[in-house]
Amino acid sequence: MATDYLQSIQQMDRAVYDRLLESLATGRWPDGRPVSESQRQHAMQAVITWGALHLPPEERIGFIDKGSKAGEDCDLPAPLKWQGLEGGSDHE
Repeated sequence: MATDYLQSIQQMDRAVYDRLLESLATGRWPDGRPVSESQRQHAMQAVITWGALHLPPEERIGFIDKGSKAGEDCDLPAPLKWQGLEGGSDHE
């Protein structure tokens, strides 16, 4: 990314970020005009970049809470039983 772009995003305040989010969600700018495809792409890039610079991961656009397991070991996979194959016998 260009240095000028990053500097612009770093200086953007939260109110602008919130207006961009609302415009992306509604498909309209605050004055009612529709957001064009090009504008949507640029606004989305700005929102993602601003979030990466200013927000903790759990507050960023696209964050997925994967949770955590109780222990360190993963669940052991269960063997598959194949049925209905040649000869009608079960295979593991």
